[in-house]
Amino acid sequence: MLSAKSLFQEILDNDESFRLFCSIAASGESQGGWENGRIAALVPESQRALAPKIARHGADEDKHGRIFNALLKKRGLDACPVPYETDYTLILERHGIGLAHDKLRADQPLTERDIITYLAHSRVTEQRAADQMVMLRKFFADHPEVGKAVRMISNDEDNHLAYTHEELLRFAAAGHGRAIQATLRECALAEIRIYRDVSLAVMARMGRILGWSRAKSALLTAGIHAMYAYERLGGWRRMVSLRMPERRNALGGPATSAPEFA
Repeated sequence: MLSAKSLFQEILDNDESFRLFCSIAASGESQGGWENGRIAALVPESQRALAPKIARHGADEDKHGRIFNALLKKRGLDACPVPYETDYTLILERHGIGLAHDKLRADQPLTERDIITYLAHSRVTEQRAADQMVMLRKFFADHPEVGKAVRMISNDEDNHLAYTHEELLRFAAAGHGRAIQATLRECALAEIRIYRDVSLAVMARMGRILGWSRAKSALLTAGIHAMYAYERLGGWRRMVSLRMPERRNALGGPATSAPEFA
């Protein structure tokens, strides 16, 4: 029976597919760490209180990248180059979602509108990350090889999602509600399309590595397109709603370490 659990187990059991999976994940997390670090350094004076939280967000992303690289190392594998069409984080940036890297490489302070754009982008992408980790935690929280990593990263993603809700609601209360909703909608509609395209590219490469039959590949492709259709028809709205989270001030302290993955 084809299921999310059996699919990931198949990827996990094969060194080459596991190598590709971890390499893609490590690359995306490392890029997210760099982006958050630069944003924290360029926060405008009016929002300096946010800088430690943004830096914490970046430190978490860097930690996740190290965790995925450590999982590779434990299996005696090196990271592989990430094909462009599978690089979700880079493609989002290339399509103008979030803050452009040219702006982050400059030494000019960001504006409050830039910070709202960053938070809205994070709200959307952290929803995707949190949803994926909930699925992995459901099936692999006790797995001897990846269980610790899954639990730790899942908890961090829940913190990141809570943080974006809380901070966006703070900006909305300050009169930015219309801009926030417009930016969230734009980000969400672009993200679901890019996520579909990246998912198709990743599955195609996994299929070649694992020798999937034409029928199995077609079924997975149809499933990805069906998910996109659902999200395009209205499922994207879960990515733009805002509510005060149960986890308040989720990024208010120092980043947690992961010594077991060092």
